[in-house]
Amino acid sequence: MTKKSNESPDPSSTPDPKQAQGPSEEPGTEEAGDQSTPKVDLDSLRAGLVGIRTEIPDDALTAEVLGTERAGSGVVIDDDGTVLTIGYLITEAERVWIIDQENKAVPGYVLGHDQETGFGLVQALQPISATRLTLGESANCKVGDRVIVAAHGSVGGNEIIAARIVAKREFAGYWEYLLDEAFFTAPAHSNWGGAAMVALDGKLLGIGSLMVHTVSPEGEESGANMIVPIDLAKASIGDIKRLGVPDRSPRPWLGFIVQKTEEEDLVVAGLYDHCPAAAGGLEIGDIIIDVAGEGVENLADLFRAIWNLGPAGCEVPLGIVRNGDLHRITLISIDRNARLKKASVH
Repeated sequence: MTKKSNESPDPSSTPDPKQAQGPSEEPGTEEAGDQSTPKVDLDSLRAGLVGIRTEIPDDALTAEVLGTERAGSGVVIDDDGTVLTIGYLITEAERVWIIDQENKAVPGYVLGHDQETGFGLVQALQPISATRLTLGESANCKVGDRVIVAAHGSVGGNEIIAARIVAKREFAGYWEYLLDEAFFTAPAHSNWGGAAMVALDGKLLGIGSLMVHTVSPEGEESGANMIVPIDLAKASIGDIKRLGVPDRSPRPWLGFIVQKTEEEDLVVAGLYDHCPAAAGGLEIGDIIIDVAGEGVENLADLFRAIWNLGPAGCEVPLGIVRNGDLHRITLISIDRNARLKKASVH
């Protein structure tokens, strides 16, 4: 991948153990004066969590940005040992290890990955000591709700912290990723990748994806976790187990990283080698101003305009500014999965 040296990689890729470890409130207990809030069964919660460690080939598309050794958590969602996690942990993995509550590591297999939502599924190839968590209804979550964010103990740091949903809003990631609505929880869990967000009744509401930094109206900085709502996974779990991907047409993918600058420009900050953006003549530093003549002002506008052109394989005309001059180029999109290494059983 070609990218500017001053551009940071995907912030979801490497947990930072120096981040906040959570509040002093004991998870699972009621706040003073709130006797209506049920306790969380922490033992049952821990029993549904597993650790995930993966090895990725050096020549994998995602190796440079996300690394060749990845670690995080996952949630057991059925009695067959199927584990739901965040997809970047398992993308292009040639080896997968699942660590249960007895800290026993068993080999796993990548079932598949939903590029649109970011969810991934892995299957334990041997029996594991774990019980499944029940899927909740994330659509019922409200800003201010108390929740638990929990990671497997093998990842390090605090396993379980009490948190609140501090925001529900659109999220656009510069790696061609967009959620119409994501949850943001605070305080932040230091080991967010694949962590479970659960309701106080123990039901799974979402999977941890990112650490983000927020600034309050008073100018105070703090960390929060971006959580992918569980309702987004429900329609595709069966497809991924059966087909490896959701049963829908893949979105067009260009293989670039775009960031919005302080000047409000959408600037190409990175290009994946041998992918449509680089092959079609896009260059780092180009400013994208329109898609097929439709002006775009932010990442969400850009991605929606591209995806509205048709499925993977469609032409994507872009208007760009390079060195002060207007240029028009047309890229031929592909399915992102076509450039990723396929899973192997070990």
